[in-house]
Amino acid sequence: MIGDDHDAAAGIEVLDDLALIDDPQAWSVVATDELATGRKTAYRSDQVRTPDGELINREYLQHPGAVGVIALDDHDRIVLVRQYRHPVRHRLIEPPAGLLDNGDEDYLVGAQRELAEEVGLAARDWRVLVDLFTSPGISSESLRVYLARDLTDAPLPDGFVPHAEEAHMDVVRATLDDVVQAVLEGRLHNPTLVAGVLAAWAARTRDGFDDLRPAAAPWPAREASRP
Repeated sequence: MIGDDHDAAAGIEVLDDLALIDDPQAWSVVATDELATGRKTAYRSDQVRTPDGELINREYLQHPGAVGVIALDDHDRIVLVRQYRHPVRHRLIEPPAGLLDNGDEDYLVGAQRELAEEVGLAARDWRVLVDLFTSPGISSESLRVYLARDLTDAPLPDGFVPHAEEAHMDVVRATLDDVVQAVLEGRLHNPTLVAGVLAAWAARTRDGFDDLRPAAAPWPAREASRP
């Protein structure tokens, strides 16, 4: 209570649980310029009018979004891949993940496809672990990370042939506790992995996985952020 009085006197707004929600807003775009276009993404420059009338320029990567999967086996181990990522010059330990670049494909269907393609697995139990914007100051990428349990073997989807970085991936497993420890010690850096395993550890520690959002839970932040 003393802390609450102090914060109020200092002019600091203290949010209750119901107020802890990101606020969708779209400031007016006066002009936009596509600086470069790639196979999956585009680099844009927008001239934006702030609420007080100032004009500012913001450059960012227009991204289709992605899904990732924390696949947890019956021994409390996460199924992971090691994949080379050229922009950061690292071979990262990551969960199965992929772009949402197949039109209006259902998010869960995309996650199920990536799990089969990258590690040859399917799952009978799916939950939503966490939704995030991976780097909101420079990219529009929205990411949903699922928890997949009750794993079974699955064939590669028809027509899928690993190539480029995917042809050089290998599959590994590690316990949830060991991965969390590696994240906290700064040994693992992939954002899908970091967000997913910390969310999984928090869910398990608090009320258990069954209290997570269902796999078909809406994703309003993604819809609100799409141009």
